[in-house]
Amino acid sequence: MNEILKVTLVGLGAGVIGTGSGAIIALFVKNPSKGLLGFILGFAGGIMLAIVLTDLLPEAIEAGSFFIAFIGLLMGAILILVLDLKLPHFHFFETTEELARYIRTGTILGLGIAMHNLPEGIAIGASYVASPALGFTLAFTIALHNIPEGIAMACPLCAGGMRLRWILFYTAMAGLPMGLGAFLGSSLGAISSLVLSLSLGFAAGAMLYIIFGELIPGAQNAGGGHAGTFGAVFGTIAGVLLLSVI
Repeated sequence: MNEILKVTLVGLGAGVIGTGSGAIIALFVKNPSKGLLGFILGFAGGIMLAIVLTDLLPEAIEAGSFFIAFIGLLMGAILILVLDLKLPHFHFFETTEELARYIRTGTILGLGIAMHNLPEGIAIGASYVASPALGFTLAFTIALHNIPEGIAMACPLCAGGMRLRWILFYTAMAGLPMGLGAFLGSSLGAISSLVLSLSLGFAAGAMLYIIFGELIPGAQNAGGGHAGTFGAVFGTIAGVLLLSVI
């Protein structure tokens, strides 16, 4: 199988399966524990932080230079910042408590999730070019962090009376841009070592913004108490251990 096609399918699977799994949880669990959701968000953020600091940035610097990697990091962070400013923003579970919006809320969340999935897909694609093991680990982690996003999107759709099959369909479709991002990341990363360095730096910047702008605050807001903190700590430790054995 063509390598770029393979990476695209991995990115597509991470997006669709992640948000789709969140929808299934929302539909069948109904009221998942906030502590559990906070722990999941924190855990995903911790693993991502370990990936950024121990793999993405070192790989970016090794592929090109510190300057190129730093430029890519700034570009990635700025892109997510622009998306946050231009798109309807949400912090996971705040909007699920305002069920009066129902379908409209679910639709807006879906659009925001879809747009944020594109740079995450780029991160997966660029990482796979540098190291298949790193790319797979990042894809798994992003799929994990997409589960709460799927829950956040599915809850208001369910409350609005939408049929179950359409809820599953729309939440899964929100993950499609991740496949496009993986295609772009793997295609650009394969051009040259400098482009790979820029792409990996871009991925690191995008991930850092998502970690500290969404995942960690979302874990604290969703879980309350120390669930999000414990999740982030255990996630970081798990990420370092996982990366040390692959």
